[in-house]
Order: sequence, then C-alpha cells, then structure tokens
Amino acid sequence: MKRTIKKIIFISLLSSIIFCESKIDKKINTLLKQMTVEEKIGQMTQIDRRFLRSDEDLIKFGIGSILSGGGSVPEDNTVEGWADMYNHFQKTALKSRLKIPIIYGVDAVHGHNNVPNATIFPHNIGLGCTFDEKIVYKVSEATAKEVVATGIDWNFAPCLAIPQDPRWGRYYEGFSEDTELVSKLGIAAIKGYQNKIGGKKSVAACAKHFLGDGATIWGTGDNNYKIDRGNAIISDEDLRNKYLIPYQDAVDNGVLTIMASFNSYNGLKCHASGYLFNDLLKEELAFEGFVISDWRGIDEIPGDYKSDIVTSINSGIDMIMVPGDTIWGGEPYHKFLKLFKESVKEGLIKEERLDDAVYRILKVKHQMGLFDKPFASKKYVKDFGSKKHRKIAREAVRKSMVLLKNDNNILPLSKNLDKIHVAGIGANDIGMQCGGWTIEWQGKMGDITSGTTILDGIKSTVSKNTEVTFSETGTNASNADIGIVVIGEKPYAEGMGDDGELKLSKEDTAVLNNMKSANIPLVVIMLSGRPLMITEELKDWDAFISAWLPGTEGAGVSDVIFGDYSPTGKLSFSWPRDISQIPANYKDKNYDPLFEFSYGLKY
Repeated sequence: MKRTIKKIIFISLLSSIIFCESKIDKKINTLLKQMTVEEKIGQMTQIDRRFLRSDEDLIKFGIGSILSGGGSVPEDNTVEGWADMYNHFQKTALKSRLKIPIIYGVDAVHGHNNVPNATIFPHNIGLGCTFDEKIVYKVSEATAKEVVATGIDWNFAPCLAIPQDPRWGRYYEGFSEDTELVSKLGIAAIKGYQNKIGGKKSVAACAKHFLGDGATIWGTGDNNYKIDRGNAIISDEDLRNKYLIPYQDAVDNGVLTIMASFNSYNGLKCHASGYLFNDLLKEELAFEGFVISDWRGIDEIPGDYKSDIVTSINSGIDMIMVPGDTIWGGEPYHKFLKLFKESVKEGLIKEERLDDAVYRILKVKHQMGLFDKPFASKKYVKDFGSKKHRKIAREAVRKSMVLLKNDNNILPLSKNLDKIHVAGIGANDIGMQCGGWTIEWQGKMGDITSGTTILDGIKSTVSKNTEVTFSETGTNASNADIGIVVIGEKPYAEGMGDDGELKLSKEDTAVLNNMKSANIPLVVIMLSGRPLMITEELKDWDAFISAWLPGTEGAGVSDVIFGDYSPTGKLSFSWPRDISQIPANYKDKNYDPLFEFSYGLKY
C-alpha cells in the first residue's frame, strides 16, 4: 500500500514538473517568435555595470545580463545600496519592448565578498580540507541568502577546478586535487546556492571553469601570466576519468549555468572549442542550462574581434561577458553588438544558433522566477552578516584548519598561561585572513571589512589573568610562555598570484628568526592559498597549523589552538617538500611529499 502511495505521489510530481516545463516552453517559444535578431543578440550580451554607457542602452538593445566583477560596486556599497541598484537596472530592463528581465551575476566565491560587512567564509581550499559536504552546503546556503538580500540572482560559483600545481594563482579556488572530493563538495555547493530553484533563497549556480583550468602547464600562461590561462594537455582518459566527472555530477544535480575557461585545451582556447561545449557538454552530458564566457574570454581567441565572436558563439557559448571596458584592452559592447549583428546577417552565425542560446537563457530566467518576481526582496536583509551566518563561518574555519605538527603535544594551549606573545603580519589583519576576491578583486591588507582577527580571538579566549602581547616583527617575546606566529601570503587573485618559488616572504623569515631568538616554544599558523615551501623552517617550530584563508571569523582559529574544538581537518592535496616536486601526482608511489594527501593530526 505504501509503495502504491509513493508511486502515485512520484507520478503526480513528475506530471507537475512536465506541466510546468511545458508552460515555460510555451512562454519561451512565444517570446522567441516575437524577437528580432537584435533582441536575441541583446539577450546573449552581459555588461559590467561600470561600463554601461546609459540606461537607455539596456532598453534599446534588450541586454540580457549585468554583472559586477571584483570591486564593481554601487556608490552606496551596502545591502540597501545593492538592492536599490539592482531594482533600478531591473526596472529599466523591463521598459524594453518585450519586457524581459535581466539576470545579474556576481563572484560571491566565499560569501558575498564584494559587500562590506558580509560574512566571508573560508576559500574553497579550506572547505576542501573539511572533507565535509554538510558544512559546504551550509556555507553555500548562507552565501545565497546574503546574495539574495542584495537582489542578485546569479553566483559565478562553485569552482570545479582540480588544481595540480600550487604555483597557480587560483589554486585556492579549488577544493582539492582529488576528483571525487571536488565532485562531492561541488554538488553540495550547487545544492546550497540553488536550494529550491526559483525560491526566495535561491541563486543560480555556475560551475566553472570548463575545462581543465587547474591542469595548465607552468610557462604556458597567457596575458603575461606564468601558468594562469595557460595550456592544459589532457588525454581522453584523464578527461573522462578525472576532469569531466565533477561537471557530469554538476549537470546531473541541476546546475543552471556553466562558465567557459580562459585556458587552452590541448592547444586550443576553450572559448573556441565546439568539441567542449557542443559535443561534450550539451550533447554528451545533456546540459540544458546556458554557457557564459569568462571576463573578455573570447578576446583571447586568436584572430580579430569579429572572428572571436563568430568562433565562440558557434562553439556553443550562449552568453558573452563582454563586459564593455576599454581600460584593460577589452572591446566596448557597442562594437560587440555591431559585429555580432553583421555576422548573423552575413550567415557566419545561423539564427538557429541564436534561438538555441536565447531559449536556454530565457529558460533559466523562468526557472529562477525572474519573470514573476523580478525585484529584490528584503526578506533576508536581517541575515546579512548575521550572528547565525558568522557562526556557520566560524564552524567552517574550525573544520578547515589542518594540524600538521604538534611536538610534545604542545597543543592545545592552556587558557591560563601567564603570557602569550603573538607575532606576524597576519595575526591582526582581516584582509590577509580573507585573501583575494574580498571587497576588491585582488583583495587588500588591513581592516577592509568587519570581522574578528586571530589576535582578537586569542584575547577573547584566554583567562583574564593571561597577558597577551603583540608585535608584527616578533620582538619583545623573550619572557613569554609561548609564541604564536601568524605568517603567510598577502592577498592576490588569478594570475597575479602565479609564483614560481612559493617561498616564505622576507617579513615572515625575519619575524620567525626574532621569535626563535626568544627561546620559547613556537606555534606557527599559516594563512595561505596553497602550500608554501617550509621543509627547512618547519624544524624550528613546535607546532604548525595551516589555516588557509579563513575569512572574517578568526576566532575559529583560537577555538582550535586552545582546545575548544579538536582539529578534524585533513589535507585535500599533498604538500611538496620543495619546488622541484611540483607538479606531482599524489597517487604516484615514487612521490614523497612533506605531508601526504588526507594527512592531518588530532589532539
């Protein structure tokens, strides 16, 4: 009897889904029949808000999407300011002939990181070290609520790269070097972002970057980078057994959009590859959402701009992130629209290709409920940067930290020590904790947003009788019971972070030497987007914790070092002994790393 009831419910739900899709199909097809070539091209165009010349262009061209790239923010950079901006653009777009709403995209890659006072969560490298789908889901769901609070409906996340070389400046954007873990956590992130698609706390997710961005070869980098946007040589076996799996799982779990990758795939720019997008993604993987290019991604295809447009559209990219600037060598969107239209008129791009792309775009907009409820809701404003979300972030920090050395069980520390000396530029710096993609594209050192530093966390955890002193340089530590040194990398993003040496900075070396001369036990905490080469230095440290880029909730670090939470984090990649071991396959029996994949101590 129970089985019969379940079957009836399933058939009913299936019928309802088919009916809804049928309704959406009819609406889309009705719209498509009314659309001019110019309006279809407009729907396939995305412009950064900074480079929109006039509101009238939104109406005139029927622009399909606006984005805020890193640091592209409204003058009133608050929750209310974002919502007002979003509503303004949406009202303007709805004045167009067919009244098609825009979809607005942001890189909320570790919280709504463009907006001050947002909850900033650990970057993906840290979340990977949790090995925990539940916390990744909670982080993504909380991020979606904060994004929705500002009106935004599309998040360019999660990154499904499988990073193979820590010299890559985007290494921290990946969860792991292990395919299965990337896939598992990627699914959790997509479900957290999209939730009930079209619901009040749902944003469209975007799996990126298709394909092979983490497999590029050092020295092949593009745009003056060393490895970022370089060439990935991937065999068909590796493609299917490694790099494609997270995307297949993303598609199977309903991801609405996928972003093309800057890199080349076996010598051909991904943005130019019909094999990747038409044959593999849309045909073989049966992806029904739409493909967005990366920032000026088509500009990097060899040839003139018109041929770039023709090649990328025919290769299966549905929406082009133009994004409209000329400051950094890009092309203005007016030129894009003109050349796109010319290409269609000349038969270089078939109108059937436009129909397919626009159908996909309109379907996602319908699925997200933009035609019915196009404006920002104030429902989740109270959740923005809330105690509830910061509690989730603090939990994520605790679970992401990896204890790699603990001689004589020096950790956890007592809260009742007489004196603790804290040192290093990272100990009292929110910007360094957060890393790149925070308030600005490259991130920034200093008090850039609200949060708790590691030093704040230490001070709030120890007993009233414990004296906590601090110096960036590590001086005046000689009479302390213990030294806590916070070292690591200053913020960077993308190719700006490409680094062929991965050495500790001169500042870090100096502070470590100063602390060593104090002749006290040393607990070293590293803030970084990847493993750094520390084999020699490690010998002088009594304990070592990798805290990655934990975000705004530095108190999560003190939770671990003082034993309120026993460390559970494990390396989601192997840690090389020296630069000569890079790149390396962690499954190679001859590879002898400093720390192995999944290594992590407990108390």
